[in-house]
Amino acid sequence: PVLRLLEAQLQDQRREHEEEVEALKNEVDAMKEEMEKQQQAFLQTLQLSPEAQVEFGLQQEITRLTNENLDLKELLEKLEKNEKKLKKQLKIYMKKVQDFEASQAMVPAERRRHERNMQVAVQRKEKDFQGMLEYYKEDEPLLIRNLIT
Repeated sequence: PVLRLLEAQLQDQRREHEEEVEALKNEVDAMKEEMEKQQQAFLQTLQLSPEAQVEFGLQQEITRLTNENLDLKELLEKLEKNEKKLKKQLKIYMKKVQDFEASQAMVPAERRRHERNMQVAVQRKEKDFQGMLEYYKEDEPLLIRNLIT
C-alpha cells in the first residue's frame, strides 16, 4: 500500500511537471513569435527614410502611452471605489463615536468621577512613556473625533 501511494504521488508529480514543461514551451514559442515580429518591424523601419522612422517611432510611443493611460484609468477607478468604501466606513465610525458620546453624557456624574480617578491613576503609571497624551475623561469623545477626522 505504501509503495502504491508513493507511485501515485510520483505519477502526479510527473504529470504536473510535464504540464509545466508544456506551458513553458508554449510561452517560449509565443516569445519567439513576438521577437520575430519585432525583428521584422525593426528591419522594415531601417529601410524607411529618417522621417518615416521618426513617424513610426512616434506611433509606437503613442500606442505605448495609450495602453499606459488605460491602465492608469483602471487603477483610478479602483482607487475611487476604495475611497467611497472608506468614506462609508468613516460615516459608520463617526455615528458610533456620536452614539458613544451620547451614552457617555448619560453616565451618572458619580461614575464619571470614579472613571476619571481611575484614568488619572493609569496616566501616572504611564508617564514614563514618550508620546502619550494626558486628557480629561470628558474630552475623550472630542479627542476621538479629532483623531478620526
